Amino acid sequence: MKLIYASLLCASAAGLVIAGSELPQLAAPEVAALAATYRDLHASPELSHHEEHTSAFLAGELRKAGYEVTERVGKYADGSRAWGIVALLRNGAGPAVLVRTDMDALPVEERTGLPYASHVRTKTDAGQDTGVMHACGHDLHMTSFLGTARLLAKLKDRWHGTLMLIGQPSEETIDGAAAMLRDGLYDRFGTPDYAFALHDKPDIEAGKVALVSGAAMASATAVDVTIRGMGGHGAWPETTKDPIVMAAEFVLALQTIVSRQIAPQDPAVVTVGSIHGGTKHNIIPDEVRLQLSIRAFREEVREKILSAIDRTARGIALTAGVPADRSPVVRITEGVSATYNDPALAARLKGAFTAALGDGNVLEGHAVMGSEDFGLFGLENHRIPTFLMWLGAVDPGKIAESRRTGQALPSLHSSLFAPAPEPSIRAGVVATAAAVLELMRK
Repeated sequence: MKLIYASLLCASAAGLVIAGSELPQLAAPEVAALAATYRDLHASPELSHHEEHTSAFLAGELRKAGYEVTERVGKYADGSRAWGIVALLRNGAGPAVLVRTDMDALPVEERTGLPYASHVRTKTDAGQDTGVMHACGHDLHMTSFLGTARLLAKLKDRWHGTLMLIGQPSEETIDGAAAMLRDGLYDRFGTPDYAFALHDKPDIEAGKVALVSGAAMASATAVDVTIRGMGGHGAWPETTKDPIVMAAEFVLALQTIVSRQIAPQDPAVVTVGSIHGGTKHNIIPDEVRLQLSIRAFREEVREKILSAIDRTARGIALTAGVPADRSPVVRITEGVSATYNDPALAARLKGAFTAALGDGNVLEGHAVMGSEDFGLFGLENHRIPTFLMWLGAVDPGKIAESRRTGQALPSLHSSLFAPAPEPSIRAGVVATAAAVLELMRK
């Protein structure tokens, strides 16, 4: 280790502060301990809005590493407090860089069979009994985040400025970033010059990362639609206005919005995730409730889809002869804008990732229709350059076998999703540290 540090001190001022081959060596001694932390986090997940023990653990570890930590940062729209964490490491004058990890898990019952599998059960806020699982890899994110925090604390002579580490709650319900901003995040702790995050990906080999420049993840809008009719006896449908039939027509009509009303150059998705109506075989109900998910990259496309949904619902009701006072109700319940990777920042970080991980381990990624609220940290009109990196998380042998057989691997949010911890953590720590050192180098 002494030889490594000696080589750092002799590094050329014209090159990177730390040579690419050195960061993996510096990170290596921590990986085994980090893998144990990962297993503990995986076995004890907490749902969105309830990350009490997870945030306390992260806060304690960050304090041990020398960070100034503030807990319970964040205020939801209903006024309740969030479990957000802000950890600062001030190291003289220089740029401020925000690095975020998310902390929450999903209401999924784990079926991986791993020795450290989650057996946690709880009730959702709606009262539903459910298993809880880190099925989206936030445990992997947190572990890489801790490894990066410890490594950068040891390398303070190599960078300057203020490192702002964010433990964000409630990413899965896409209201955690907004809660922290609502609580005066930047007024209280300073506005960063850059913001960085990573997210694991189940179709990239562990040990590799992928980069996207520009739009990286779609906006997401949740829409509740209530199709209202006039119920009655199933034997006399002519005396009713059947909302189940109207809902069926509505679901089919939705399929033409993207295919016939949106330009092919504008990717978009309209998904019906839930439909509920009726209580008995021979009763035509008064209403049917649907839950929709809308995805798009451009705001104009999102607005066009929402308008088409409302128009389609009302048109079907009008055709069925539904009275005006029973028109459909279309309501947006939550939404988040698209995640945008600043192109100049992406180009700059690509060189740092390549130097740290090797050219063959840095891939060109592509935009996906999944969504994130990390982009909110960049503020309106992308005032703060942001970048979200894809982190490979799956054993290369499993990916090779999947490509050979055509059998899909478990996706994110699957009860069978099981990352390869150690190589994923190693790459996450090395890549994140490389990004911060590139942006904050002396």
